[in-house]
Amino acid sequence: MTRRTDAHPDPTRPEVGAPSFSTWRVGTRPRQRQTVEAIAGAWENRPWPSADLLGYHVYVGEDASTLLHYAQWRSEQAFDAYVKTHRQERVDEIDTAVPGIERVTLDRYRHYRSATREGDTRVPGCIVIVDVEFDGPDPDRQRAWVDAVFEALEGEPNPHPGGIAAHFHLSTDGTRVLNYAEWESAEAHAEALAAPGDGIGSPTGPWRRVQTWPGLKSSGSVSRYEHALGLVPD
Repeated sequence: MTRRTDAHPDPTRPEVGAPSFSTWRVGTRPRQRQTVEAIAGAWENRPWPSADLLGYHVYVGEDASTLLHYAQWRSEQAFDAYVKTHRQERVDEIDTAVPGIERVTLDRYRHYRSATREGDTRVPGCIVIVDVEFDGPDPDRQRAWVDAVFEALEGEPNPHPGGIAAHFHLSTDGTRVLNYAEWESAEAHAEALAAPGDGIGSPTGPWRRVQTWPGLKSSGSVSRYEHALGLVPD
């Protein structure tokens, strides 16, 4: 069966071989909450679809319109099997409850590296998604860019204390990097963005290298979310 959990997912969980992230646009804050409850109902009224799905989490966007979905799959084959056999009935029930949902993206990733603070047991009050796009597929470039971010982080002279962890994922098509960042609060993240420099990070040479990487289409879109629903097998 399916049960709810308030616990945040662990992106470093080794069994997760095929994480997926998707976004929906629903329009208003009331429709965000209505959609979350519709998702919960569509899942809780059915058996858990696969032993290969380790968890499914939904987040409400600070923009009062967007939902983020994060599913932890063991393999892409398991996700494809779910799409063929179980996904549509859930989508139909949700769309009946909340008509007019715009499904914006659905992307597949691999977890690559995580930056954490040893012994940090804080529960994230805000999830920040940083979506970086390159001008074409290049898996080596994806990894090299993330490695450069870690170099910049290691030399950061003024790390903001509100940051908890950063989990970097590489899209399977070789064109994007997604950072699932855990922060103490939205206010802490906004404060870090307002500090001198171009986004998170001091105006150092390693950070300038990250921000001007060859082939980088933009330094990344940034969106803040709050965990709203966790679903796991019972």
